[in-house]
Amino acid sequence: MYYAYILRNSKTHKFYKGHTSDLERRLKEHRRGHTRSTKEESKSWEVIYYEEFEFREQAIAREKYFKTASGRRFIKNKISSTDIYPNVPSGTIGE
Repeated sequence: MYYAYILRNSKTHKFYKGHTSDLERRLKEHRRGHTRSTKEESKSWEVIYYEEFEFREQAIAREKYFKTASGRRFIKNKISSTDIYPNVPSGTIGE
């Protein structure tokens, strides 16, 4: 299983979009500062949205979409349309 995911930094309100085969491990890497682009305020990253895919190529394509103007609009609409985070694995928010 592969994932395209979106992180949000609770302090800076920045977003990070990526893909992985292990979402929990990848979040831990972001929070430990092992990723250059999320090193700043590393403990403040949380998963706000993800989608599952059977193939890695599908997850990569979806990540690329998230980085487009229409993908950013999708993200904005998706996270503002609910009080809770959709598609978020248990134990990944606010650890």
